[in-house]
Amino acid sequence: MVAELAERNIQISPREVSLLSRKFIVYLALAHERCTDRIQEAMRLRGGYVCHLDATCEGRDPLLMSSLDSLSEIVLGNVKLPSEDEQQIVPFLQRLKQTFGIPLALVHDMGTGILKAVAKVFPGVPDFICHFHFLRDLGKDLLNEPYDLIRQRLRKHRISSKLRRRAKEFKRQIDLNPAMIDLLAAGIKDQALPDSCLRGLPSLNAYSLIHWALQGKAEGQGYGFPFDCPHLAFAKRLCQLGTYLDQLKDIQLRGKSQDNRPYFKILADLKAILKDRCLRQAVEQIEKNITLFDRLRQAMRIAPPSGRHGLNDEGDNTNIHTIEHRVKTFRAWLTTRQDYPQNQKVQKMIDQIDKYWKKLFADPITVQTSSGLLQIQPQRTNNLLEQFFRHLKRGQRRRTGNGSSSRMLRTMLAETPLVKNLQNSTYVQLLLKGKRSLEELFAEIEIATVREAFRKAQLNPEQIPNKIKRLIAQPDYPAKLVTMVAKVVA
Repeated sequence: MVAELAERNIQISPREVSLLSRKFIVYLALAHERCTDRIQEAMRLRGGYVCHLDATCEGRDPLLMSSLDSLSEIVLGNVKLPSEDEQQIVPFLQRLKQTFGIPLALVHDMGTGILKAVAKVFPGVPDFICHFHFLRDLGKDLLNEPYDLIRQRLRKHRISSKLRRRAKEFKRQIDLNPAMIDLLAAGIKDQALPDSCLRGLPSLNAYSLIHWALQGKAEGQGYGFPFDCPHLAFAKRLCQLGTYLDQLKDIQLRGKSQDNRPYFKILADLKAILKDRCLRQAVEQIEKNITLFDRLRQAMRIAPPSGRHGLNDEGDNTNIHTIEHRVKTFRAWLTTRQDYPQNQKVQKMIDQIDKYWKKLFADPITVQTSSGLLQIQPQRTNNLLEQFFRHLKRGQRRRTGNGSSSRMLRTMLAETPLVKNLQNSTYVQLLLKGKRSLEELFAEIEIATVREAFRKAQLNPEQIPNKIKRLIAQPDYPAKLVTMVAKVVA
């Protein structure tokens, strides 16, 4: 922004840009508050609203919670909370209820705090669990233990570092004759190689096989763990690599055993990990459980192993009763297996399915709209909000180069997600109410109101007051505090 304005001979500092951006959010929040009656009326004519709730956070920083109507795709309200606790969430939900009325249904994750808060503020309202969150939590419970063990064993052997160092060694040899790469590619295609390239082929083969194995760490469909298990894929490729090298080391292309030294070097690097019984058992255990988890994914028709949408996957449009029947079939198949009584992880998964059954499978809701009766099927995921949160974090990474969103979430104004509404033409019409632009709309808001709202917007729910910070910075602060209190009663 600074560079673009400089081209127009407008000198402005990055800090001023940040300040103006925050003021814009405050103006937008005030304008949003003033048009809630129009939003509510528009939702009433549509038959009501389905309230999706989600929160994002980074570490121990305050979390940002947002609510969105999935029918109109309008962000309704936002709040920053110190924790996802029932007592913190209830006031936010009460404000939503007071402003927009009782929703047709709610959709959210399995957080204990949000479940209790929803039950308290919206008793009797159909309440559903996001299918993606549900599956993710089940998968973590089922796969986390052996997957953690796989990561620990790979880290202990430091195999990635060893292989990368070895690859650099082979790359120096390949750089002396880069044409070998084209010969290898042609040879793979034609399944034949000219005699002229046989001398350096083992180094090139070894180099390519190392990177093939390392590529396993990038395997997956973009869903994240537990849907994707890249460390498992890497561990399996290492075992396969050992098998291939055992075959290659005995093939002497020129009748000279020394040519095959690259294969023996990698085998030496792999020796400890190939003998790691603990790693092998963890791989066997997780593969059995992944088979069960993938069958449940297929039954619920969401985040399929062959999917291409990654975290943007919203599940297919299969009838909800069909999905419910498929999950019943899966449950019956799993609970009648011979190993079921001994598998506590699987038993826990079935307990979770039974516990949340009524919150997973929603019947269509019949509502009265301005056009007559209409059946509404609540969305199965919280993807609209999740996508927005991911967009915020990606923008932060692009601007700063910092992978952590902690500072952004700590300093951003709670109402920032309202910006998403400006991409919604229906919302913009409701917001402007005949005005030609946001500038014209904002000009009607009293400056005193803006200043007070700006002051409140910058309050951090967990920010330590500066005066307290100065006190606790004193090394002897506790002793001084005790002395002070003791004097009061002396």
